[in-house]
Amino acid sequence: MNLHDSERVCGLLDSCGCIQVASADEADIVVFMTCCVREGADTRLYGQVSAMVSAPTPPSGQRVVAIGGCIAQRDGLRIRENIPNADVVFGTSALGALPRLLAEAFRNSGKELHVDVEEGQRGFSTDLPIRREQAFHAWVPIMTGCNNFCTYCIVPYVRGREKSRPMERVVEECGRYVNEGVREITLLGQNVNSYGRDAYGKPRFAELLRKVGETGVERLRFTSSNPKDLSAEVIDAMASTSSVMPHLHLAVQSGSSSILKAMNRSYTREQYLALAQALKDAIPGIALTTDIIVGFPKETEEDFQQTLSLVEEVAFSSAYTFIYSKRPGTPAARIDDPTPREVIQQRFDRLTELVARLAFEANQKDLGATTEVLVEGTSKRNDDVLVGHSKKNQTVHFHLPSNVHARDVEGRMVDVRVREARTWYLSGDMLGEPH
Repeated sequence: MNLHDSERVCGLLDSCGCIQVASADEADIVVFMTCCVREGADTRLYGQVSAMVSAPTPPSGQRVVAIGGCIAQRDGLRIRENIPNADVVFGTSALGALPRLLAEAFRNSGKELHVDVEEGQRGFSTDLPIRREQAFHAWVPIMTGCNNFCTYCIVPYVRGREKSRPMERVVEECGRYVNEGVREITLLGQNVNSYGRDAYGKPRFAELLRKVGETGVERLRFTSSNPKDLSAEVIDAMASTSSVMPHLHLAVQSGSSSILKAMNRSYTREQYLALAQALKDAIPGIALTTDIIVGFPKETEEDFQQTLSLVEEVAFSSAYTFIYSKRPGTPAARIDDPTPREVIQQRFDRLTELVARLAFEANQKDLGATTEVLVEGTSKRNDDVLVGHSKKNQTVHFHLPSNVHARDVEGRMVDVRVREARTWYLSGDMLGEPH
């Protein structure tokens, strides 16, 4: 969601006549888009914004520092307690207010903080200009906010309650992108499986998937997906819509039913395992990925063993693993936990070792096979190597034939014969012509 919001901010600044520069040192305007799901994001923000104090003064003689996103929404006027050089603060629903706030900041030359974090009745950010990072991929928000209130999560407090876009607007936007040459669309929401419940009285995500598939988009993905709302109807729509990719990120967070209850996740270990099996039955070869929190307050060794066994049984292709981060204002933050930090770290290390082994084993299944890759550009380390993602969302590196130029394949599909399968990526050689 922050990536999409950042593209909207770039579009807004473009429309105001601003020109993007190569580094913050050259900029008159520096915008930080923020997340507050974990404490580390706060720490990085404080460090990066504070570093702007010693940055060279731009030719204009004035620099305005703006902070948007979830930390901005959470802290509002209080943001100067930790970031005294902030000039503008705009919340998650206030992207459209940024030009006005910037103009006010330039007129006042750093004398006061200019803030807009009011939710009000603002529309979706899709009504604003956009400069997409990739011409061949588009993020399309279908809803915003969350009603689940997991006990560890700050998102409902900074993104608000669930609000779904009209289905016809989503489908129309996707169709327009397809006509413009977009080949992959990712539908966005804090919990896409509950799409439509607020607007239509019941979830209609399965119907939306089918309708977006009818636009002709070649690759269709979605995030985020809460297991408690993943219905048989949605699984059927995934299986029957050819453009839906054989990959699903389905956050489990813990393999212990007692910890899941304490997290207010509204499903059990057994229900999650049944969902995973239903997905594998409906979509053979699907890659399942997940999020896992280690060290939730009062997690025992037995609870953690339940997580390890679930990870092993599902055989995730990869997982984002995190040590629990206390978020002030959430119910879990009030729970005292006597577990020593070193015990939590040891558990985390054991989990990451297991996740890496399973990821390696999952990638071995594609060794020697041919996989279709959407090419994103050259590798950061080697201009002679291109990188893209497979249908299962694996990172794939490949070498170009000597008679093909990188710009001729960027944003196109190529077939790659996999000759090496590592833990976190595949590599191989391009076959045939791009398409």
